[in-house]
Amino acid sequence: MAERNFPKVKISEKSERTVRLGHPWVYAEEVTEKIGECKNGELVDVYTKKDRFLGTGYYNDNSKILVRIISRNANDKFDEDFYRRRVRYALEYRKTVMGDDFGCCRLIFGEADSFPGLTVDRFGDVLVTQVASLGTEKQKDIIYRALRDTLAEMGEPIRAIYERNEGAIRELEGMERYSGFYELDGLSVLSGETEIVENGIKYKVDYINGQKTGFFLDQKYNRAAVARIAKGKRVLDCFTHTGAFALNAAKAGAEIVNAVDISEDAVNMARANASLNGLTENMQFTCANVFELLTEMGEKKKCDYDFIILDPPAFTKSSGTVKNAIKGYKEINRRAMSLLPRGGYLATCSCSHFMTNELFRKMLLDAAKDAGVSLRQIEERQQSPDHPILWNVRETDYLKFYIFQIV
Repeated sequence: MAERNFPKVKISEKSERTVRLGHPWVYAEEVTEKIGECKNGELVDVYTKKDRFLGTGYYNDNSKILVRIISRNANDKFDEDFYRRRVRYALEYRKTVMGDDFGCCRLIFGEADSFPGLTVDRFGDVLVTQVASLGTEKQKDIIYRALRDTLAEMGEPIRAIYERNEGAIRELEGMERYSGFYELDGLSVLSGETEIVENGIKYKVDYINGQKTGFFLDQKYNRAAVARIAKGKRVLDCFTHTGAFALNAAKAGAEIVNAVDISEDAVNMARANASLNGLTENMQFTCANVFELLTEMGEKKKCDYDFIILDPPAFTKSSGTVKNAIKGYKEINRRAMSLLPRGGYLATCSCSHFMTNELFRKMLLDAAKDAGVSLRQIEERQQSPDHPILWNVRETDYLKFYIFQIV
């Protein structure tokens, strides 16, 4: 083991078991002793109570997560080469698993790539980033340079990096909230809008004003799964956002597609994307509250659709609100199941890791029982592989996606 100069934290036996199983977080209440001056955003070594090395990570006493482990190798040197290797690993993985979709995908997915709190989405020659960890914030210049240089070496040069650091979690980490283009040699300030192609469909992406980084990349292959059964169907796409599921259905030959969202801006974006692809002829766009719309259809006992897609925002972002979230998920799924004719189709999902797959499946069973229907499963899916799931880090496993026939 190399000579260590980092401050040291010792952790409880309970925390030790979790860390040994591969989870990278150490919570404040799990630390039993601190040795040396631990500085926020700097590296510390993590040890057992019996003084055995477990890993090295970023320290921050502003956060409930006191240490975010980035390495378990006692011989690692945390220099520029270390971060460049990590970046290359992440990019080579995406190049392999995404193939032709490498040009538009998530390049770094936080802890799943050992970059705590870091999100990097690629939209062609533009990278959009979010940083939610103080330790990563202090190293981001090295990381961004490595991204720029490695992509150029791969023949995939970028023109800009835009930071979307507006999340409230930054304040919990002791960081300011802001957004803007990152200044780096060879990169530019652009208009803030770009065009991408996913599943053969073109989209305008507003990465300055759009939600999250401007476009949800994790449903890429789930949209293709919907497209495979949409031909000839009458489709209601609820919570359409930029219209992605609706457009995949329309391109696949759906008889009619109605894209619904409560946000007028989202509906306008969906309409613009439909026009961009020449798909407006068999599409409708409705600005409405999905709960109210489904209720209204139920009261009229009239449903013009035989395929309903439910892609709601996360109804829960903490363990304390899961029970209320289950009620919300159950209500929209029950209403959709009740509306669909026998033989109709339902695509439904949840993007909250607090809503576990076990809870989601139980909710669907309860909704089907209340609706008086049975569910014939066609597919069970998750997020696309550019958002990799680490089995020992449950927080990386967040997207549940099912397609059923109502029988």
